[in-house]
Amino acid sequence: MFFAPTIIRLIELNASVHLLCLSEGDYYSQGAERKQELLQSCALLGIPNSRITIVDHKNLPDDPKAEWKVSLVSSLIAKHIRAHSFNMVLTFDGSGVSGHANHIAIYKAVSHLASSGQVPNDCCLLSLVTVGLFRKYISFLELPLSCLLPTRLCCCVGLQGYRQAKNAMFCHRSQLLWFRHVYIIFSRYMFVNTFQIIPQGPKNLKIY
Repeated sequence: MFFAPTIIRLIELNASVHLLCLSEGDYYSQGAERKQELLQSCALLGIPNSRITIVDHKNLPDDPKAEWKVSLVSSLIAKHIRAHSFNMVLTFDGSGVSGHANHIAIYKAVSHLASSGQVPNDCCLLSLVTVGLFRKYISFLELPLSCLLPTRLCCCVGLQGYRQAKNAMFCHRSQLLWFRHVYIIFSRYMFVNTFQIIPQGPKNLKIY
């Protein structure tokens, strides 16, 4: 929903893009349906099923009020990074774009891995910048500001990329409430993503 411009641009650059989803989205008992919707959406964005991992864990409920344990989430993410030897991880920042508790928990988990030196030296960690309500809903008019402000990574798409992102969003039929139609039309996250680096702590420290 929020990362489409980045996924589109990375795939255009022939990057090997993987998706780790830590919930089946079963908050309204629609987990099986939403899983298929996610796979269809990713296919339109260019991510094959073989590069998608969807976790179904009883301690990671799809619930905006649920407190996911940092230790559990960080262990799952670390295992995934090691299994695929990723050189870049893109995730949410501390506000989770929409303030969703599950998004924020993922950021906390990645930050924990970074600060505790549990990420390989050649892996860069980046968090998607959360912007205020005004900037979030001025659509492509936000592009100049996003490009001018200091960021570690900025990914933009044009009209063709926007159409691709819109079609991917329409795959999520079970989640297309009225406000998500507003999001599709007006959100800057349909056109641009900006990222800041998640600083990593020291690795292999030895104290004598």
